[in-house]
Amino acid sequence: MSRMARTSKSQLDDVSKRIIEQLQHDGRKSYAEIGKVVGLSEAAVRQRVQKLTESGVMQIVAVTDPLRLGFSRQAMIGIKCSGNATEVAEQLSDIPSVDYVVMTAGSFDILAEVVSENDEHLISLINEQIRSLEHVISTETFVYLKLHKQFYNWGTR
Repeated sequence: MSRMARTSKSQLDDVSKRIIEQLQHDGRKSYAEIGKVVGLSEAAVRQRVQKLTESGVMQIVAVTDPLRLGFSRQAMIGIKCSGNATEVAEQLSDIPSVDYVVMTAGSFDILAEVVSENDEHLISLINEQIRSLEHVISTETFVYLKLHKQFYNWGTR
């Protein structure tokens, strides 16, 4: 079941939303601390977090800064396809440097976000791994010059 399908079927109560908000602010916050804020016991918070993660409503992950890890180039690549765009999206998802793949309506069939060590790596990624995929007609690369905002705290309000 897709993330969108799981999410649309899940109706969250206010307590679950507040638990998610607490974890979005600090994913390492203890269940006891969260419980004090939302008015539940540590065990009840642990149980709710387990249900939220098992149902696919949320994930608890570490978010890194690509620049600090040595990836000096980020870009969004718009991809036009012929034939089955789903196959292309699945193949793109298997490329380690591609960290986000979404099928779209509009000028592009797919948008893929990539992280690269440098411009040479980006050129190689586009020419050798993306443009060479069957059904890829063309690509347009949007190089990130400066990231102004990146937050993951949506979905609870």
